[in-house]
Amino acid sequence: MIVGFGVLSTNAQDVVVEEYEDNSFTLLIPKLEVLIDSALVNNGMVNYRLLEIKAKEANLKSKQRYWTRNFGIQADTRYGTFDNYSTISGDNSSINLASDTQQMNYNVGLYLKFPVFDVVNRKAQIKRAKVEIEQAKGLVKFQKDEIIEKVIRYYEDLILKQNLLELKAANQGSARVNMEMVEKGFRNGLISISEYVRISDMTNRIATDFETAKADFFTAKKLLENLTGVVIH
Repeated sequence: MIVGFGVLSTNAQDVVVEEYEDNSFTLLIPKLEVLIDSALVNNGMVNYRLLEIKAKEANLKSKQRYWTRNFGIQADTRYGTFDNYSTISGDNSSINLASDTQQMNYNVGLYLKFPVFDVVNRKAQIKRAKVEIEQAKGLVKFQKDEIIEKVIRYYEDLILKQNLLELKAANQGSARVNMEMVEKGFRNGLISISEYVRISDMTNRIATDFETAKADFFTAKKLLENLTGVVIH
């Protein structure tokens, strides 16, 4: 018996039809470690947290270099007319001379400031920045642990749904064969109408169980694919 049903791929516009022969619904499920690694790499929240750590590390480096703003080189240039005065002294008298010149003066020097607030507060700011980095790393670990746990649960659930679906498919196959025999017996007058109705109702319930198991199987497959980013065939 061949049973087929449609499965949406990761691209919502593409439809992949999967066919299962001999009531086999076995998927080529990757190893759990592969699924976990893929889920961690593709998870948007984990990537956000990792970027947050980089931002906080950059902030720490900025605070550690903050003191350098109190150290620097100062240069000054002035151009203009400057008055010059000089005195020439002799034995009994002195002569005062005045002149003006146009010139350019250059001044270059180093400076180092020690603001009291910066000295007292710098250590506290650096300590706080380090604590924020550790908090961000803790959130990343918590996020990863949650994802790993979720992948494991979805992985085990898919395997369970796969096994259940194969059992339901086998039951449905047997029920159909049995129903065919009952129909022949009913037409030949060998089976009463009440027995025919009872077996027909049981066959319909088995078919319903199969469809429910198939839907659960499909859902479990898609949940694991969406979480890990891995297409399972």
